[in-house]
Amino acid sequence: MAAILTISGLLSLTSCTKEDVVRVMPEGSGIYLNPVKPDYLRPGDTVALISPSYFTPMENVEKTAEVLRGWGLVPVIGPNVGKVEAGRYAGTVEERLSDIRWALRAPGVKAIICNRGGYGSIQLIDHLSLQELAASPKWIVGFSDISTLHGLWTRADVMSIHGTMSSFLAQGGTDETSTLLRDLLMGQVPRYELPAHPQNIEGRASGILVGGNLCTFVPNLGTRADATLGHDIILFIEEVEESMHNIDRQFNILAMNGVLSRCKGVVLGEFTDCGTEFTYGSVEAMLRPYLLKYNIPLLCGFPAGHDAVNLPLVMGAPVTMDVRADGATLTFDISGVQTEVHTADIVAPPADVDQQLVLSGKRE
Repeated sequence: MAAILTISGLLSLTSCTKEDVVRVMPEGSGIYLNPVKPDYLRPGDTVALISPSYFTPMENVEKTAEVLRGWGLVPVIGPNVGKVEAGRYAGTVEERLSDIRWALRAPGVKAIICNRGGYGSIQLIDHLSLQELAASPKWIVGFSDISTLHGLWTRADVMSIHGTMSSFLAQGGTDETSTLLRDLLMGQVPRYELPAHPQNIEGRASGILVGGNLCTFVPNLGTRADATLGHDIILFIEEVEESMHNIDRQFNILAMNGVLSRCKGVVLGEFTDCGTEFTYGSVEAMLRPYLLKYNIPLLCGFPAGHDAVNLPLVMGAPVTMDVRADGATLTFDISGVQTEVHTADIVAPPADVDQQLVLSGKRE
């Protein structure tokens, strides 16, 4: 196996110049979000691998490094990756923060891929300022518990990628979940075409894409990681192994905090292995009635979340959703080469790749 590029020489402290400025709208109706797009990657660019939440076996990290080399990129592994704290965390809070700051401040690092979700990123919120994130805008990639970091990046006016992580990339990186992430990082922006869904609500809307894992981002309401405070947002939600009643509870918390009234539209992703204690038939059928009164479009069944297909989404990006009787389109209104992707044509990887779901999110 090729050696991992050493981290020596990459560190260079950057002064923080951007203020944590948000322009609060009248009557608490939201704040203005205007995230910038980090530079796309080119062959030879350096990508950092870090673990902000739970521990990931080094074998997965090293295999991911091999995949990145196959993509023409240069992987570097965070100094504290591989450490374990309290049996689960990928090091102490200070160690995990140190790796985020190392990746942000290293001038050669062009993007950051998280190794795993699980839990722990909420412990970092009060230690990371929006100024230091904005001072060096770089892609950060991940999902599940990494939804907290997506919120922070969006509030710092930097786009990020809700996408697969090391525990899945380590399987080889040749499936469409992985290759679409690779292509997006290098400037090919997907324009998703989705089939019709019985719970969809037709309509067209544009806004800033925020959200992620429901039970991860709802506890962040009111904090500096709360991107749902944004005015004119498109809210994306996915979940895994949660009861219907807890999903309903979290959704009501969003409504009571005015989040749904700030939404121009809602995208529901995967609800993997979620409860069936009610007779709605699906989580989508349970949530749809809440949204009807807001007169906004609802796009159901987007293949992103904790299942075997987890297509990348640009968080903090301006998006347009067009939900019709015959299907739906989700478009990222950012620069890049627009590439049409028909989600119905994407085939899930072999069943043994489900190992990723154990190591990336709530499946323990």
